Amino acid sequence: MYDLPPEFHFGLLGWRRKSNRTWPSVDNPGDIPPYPGGLNLQHSIEYWLTLDLLSSTTPGIMRPCTVVRVKNSTEADVIFVPFFSSLSYNRYSKVQGKEKVSVDKMLQGKLVEFLRGRDEWRRTRGKDHVIVAHHPNSLLDARKKLGSATFVLADFGRYPKEIANIEKDIIAPYKHVVRTISSRSASFEKRPILAYFQGAIYRKDGGVIRQELYYLLKDEKDVHFAFGSVKGNGVHKAGQGMASSKFCLNIAGDTPSSNRLFDAIVNHCVPVIISDEIELPFEDVLDYSEFCVFVRAADAVKRGFLVKLLRGIGKDKWTRMWTRLKQIVQHFEYQYPSKPGDAVDMIWEAIHRKTSSMRNKLHRNKRYRRSELFAKGN
Repeated sequence: MYDLPPEFHFGLLGWRRKSNRTWPSVDNPGDIPPYPGGLNLQHSIEYWLTLDLLSSTTPGIMRPCTVVRVKNSTEADVIFVPFFSSLSYNRYSKVQGKEKVSVDKMLQGKLVEFLRGRDEWRRTRGKDHVIVAHHPNSLLDARKKLGSATFVLADFGRYPKEIANIEKDIIAPYKHVVRTISSRSASFEKRPILAYFQGAIYRKDGGVIRQELYYLLKDEKDVHFAFGSVKGNGVHKAGQGMASSKFCLNIAGDTPSSNRLFDAIVNHCVPVIISDEIELPFEDVLDYSEFCVFVRAADAVKRGFLVKLLRGIGKDKWTRMWTRLKQIVQHFEYQYPSKPGDAVDMIWEAIHRKTSSMRNKLHRNKRYRRSELFAKGN
């Protein structure tokens, strides 16, 4: 991991270093600045990964040994770039006062200049670098210039395929914003709501399906389909609604994914995924069909199709999915220190699974390079 100046990471959270330190003392909870809550929190992935790497060389912190930071880059399988790009976009993408460019745009430019000037980047053209850009609009100016790296993303909704794709990049879960409920969550009979959706209804692009479904479902007596936001007590009410529902609708919005899926998972509400272009975290090791219902958008907007499908899923089948949800919920929890099998650990494992193909490509590209260099030398 590069020792980037604090302006790229914890400085964005208001942390002020002392004695020229680059990082807060991760063994002292009081020195670690908290990440802002609300919708900022759902894209906080780089924060948790950076803390985990810092703690890997800090004695006394119990954590998985999936990843360990090394000081010599030649010993590293991958090189992590600790830029809090989502936070930078959320908080600093607007031009303020007498600024000519935003802080976010300035930091992206400085990052590109820094990386392209490093021997580590030039050695592989950045193909062994890992950059987190979880917010769909984060790294907007730099993504094309840094597209050879492995990105950690929420989805591919706003990326051209030549910049981001499932072959080289990682899909990471959102940080859920509702509380995780107890494993003793309500069973089939104690969940009176058939299907639940609360959020923005009128969206652009692929999200127009939300409006169509609203008019199809709003009058169904056992369906809750309403506008909602995080303001006021919105998050708490959403958690209560999900915990009282058999199924939670995860419908494409402006992008294919949202944190709503992960809010549903931690409430043990069986997700109904209506998003044809969605990519899911860790799908190479998790079979989502065991705990989710998938419905094609074209079928979902047929009158009566969705409610008939969901009412046709009986207690036994629903209970199997509910039980499986409780077994896999740990994989979607971000925390510090990290724990075996949590979201942080799962992301590192996913990156590790990419390294073999990454290394294979790098080695294949070198097949004739040395011979060509020798030939030029002669």
